[in-house]
Amino acid sequence: MAELKLDRSTESAEPAKLRIYIGAAPGVGKTYHMLNDAHLLREQGADVVVGLVETHGRAETEAQIRDLEIVPLKQIPYRSVELKEMDVEAILARHPHTVVVDELAHTNVPGSKNRKRYEDVLDLLDAGINVLTAVNIQHLETLNDAVTRSANTTIRETVPDSIVKRADEVVNVDVTVDELRLRLRQGKIYSPEKIEQSLANFFRKGNLNMLRELALRTTAEQVGSQAAQYRRNQGLEQAPIPEKVMVCLSTRPGTEKLVRVGARVAGRLATNWFAVNVSGPDEYEGHDDPEAFQRLQEYQRMARDLGAQVVTLRDKNVADALIRFAQQESISHVVFGQSVRSRWEILLRGSVLNRFLAEVRDITVQVVPVQKIQRRDK
Repeated sequence: MAELKLDRSTESAEPAKLRIYIGAAPGVGKTYHMLNDAHLLREQGADVVVGLVETHGRAETEAQIRDLEIVPLKQIPYRSVELKEMDVEAILARHPHTVVVDELAHTNVPGSKNRKRYEDVLDLLDAGINVLTAVNIQHLETLNDAVTRSANTTIRETVPDSIVKRADEVVNVDVTVDELRLRLRQGKIYSPEKIEQSLANFFRKGNLNMLRELALRTTAEQVGSQAAQYRRNQGLEQAPIPEKVMVCLSTRPGTEKLVRVGARVAGRLATNWFAVNVSGPDEYEGHDDPEAFQRLQEYQRMARDLGAQVVTLRDKNVADALIRFAQQESISHVVFGQSVRSRWEILLRGSVLNRFLAEVRDITVQVVPVQKIQRRDK
């Protein structure tokens, strides 16, 4: 609790603190633990309010709110009904020491101040208000593909990994897989009609083990990164030569997988990364293939959101441009996309990946399968 402890002598000068409670799945107790810590902070003299808490009808969670002050939700008209969202303006006006904001990955109702709740959190932090918030590990953007494959479900609401890097503390709320499945059977997570389907799908043992491992690993990476930064700041060790990551963008469908992999690698290495695409010197943006250009723009936007420096290289030879950039920037890790191609296609058109591997040494190369582009008949 030291990070958010009230210190009136420095309260106005200290930047706002962000603590994120991460769990492997719904029902592990993130909101319960977050509310418990909110009470501890208030006992220390901090002014703590609840901006939004989703109890999902769980009696234990509802009881844990106890006498914490709750900022009333804002009613927003949407399609002839009144929906409720966290009232960011009211919290900013109230300006407490700390606010509790649940469901970090939530998408706000159209007409809200921000599109996503994590953007609300950033506004609160910018205003000097400490935030306690919670999120399930499957909502991290770079884990989207892995979770989709394992859970056989699409996670539509995500948050950029940069929000976790912004956190001053990441708390992993963990229970065993058997305990979590028992809670589900006891009706403590979902309503009775959803239990059997959940046990057979998202709450399968294999899937929960994978999610639990990801939550533990993410927390460990954040702790390790903060510890390394502290040692450097205190002069306890010389900072090592930083590693650099390069993701090779293309217009292929599925390239978002490369972006997520690159962001994840950069996160583990606690380093900067580049999202690089190569276009011909005479190409005009989007004129030849508007759909491909739109896809590229989306991949670049996604990369920026995940912390990349986006670079566009102009060269008629893609391999030459990538090799030159990797050598100039001392890149240590490269992520390529590779579609299934016949040996004849490789001989006819060449392979950027093969050329890169042949000419560049001492670089770790990761190849991610992507879709093959179907060429249109002219």
